[in-house]
Amino acid sequence: MNYTGPKVKISRKLGLELTVKSRKYTEKKPYPPGQHGQMKRKAKQSDYGKQLLEKQRLRLQFNLSEKQMRNYYKKATRLTGNTGDLLIQLIEQRLDSIITRAGLAPSIYAARQYISHGHILVNGRRVNVASYSVKVNDLISVKEKSRKLDCFKDSIRSASPPAYIELSKADFSAKFLYVPPREEIPVICEVPLVVEYYSR
Repeated sequence: MNYTGPKVKISRKLGLELTVKSRKYTEKKPYPPGQHGQMKRKAKQSDYGKQLLEKQRLRLQFNLSEKQMRNYYKKATRLTGNTGDLLIQLIEQRLDSIITRAGLAPSIYAARQYISHGHILVNGRRVNVASYSVKVNDLISVKEKSRKLDCFKDSIRSASPPAYIELSKADFSAKFLYVPPREEIPVICEVPLVVEYYSR
């Protein structure tokens, strides 16, 4: 199941900034949540504990269910190349991820909502499935009627997409230029530990 709980709390627990709001709070309180979060001594983690933590960090950055993560891992193992890099690339090509990276949405949660509400087009056709795999040279755009909405105007104003996405602020559109190498994908995670977790 996708995570639907408090975003700030889980962000502080995992040391991530999952939403704009969580970024503001983690700057003020850069320690785990809870009454004793500030004073808590870090217990020594087992190898399994480290693997589990990194898996959770990756999963929640993309708001994936455990089943989806496992499926992406299985798909990555069937391809030729580094399993960890392929895993990240496969997840990064999801429509909700590309929309977030392009700056058409402030977070992965907002991106998923925009897709399910029918605001997003891929190559001129409406797509309402967040897990849709974007291909190289696909053009993702906001439906013309939806461009008047403040949520899109605010997001695109401060957008600064990575090199593999070409953004046109005037057209509210983004083009997926190429499948990026692992080092270009802004994911905070020790990917080899995630691979170890799933290969047990």
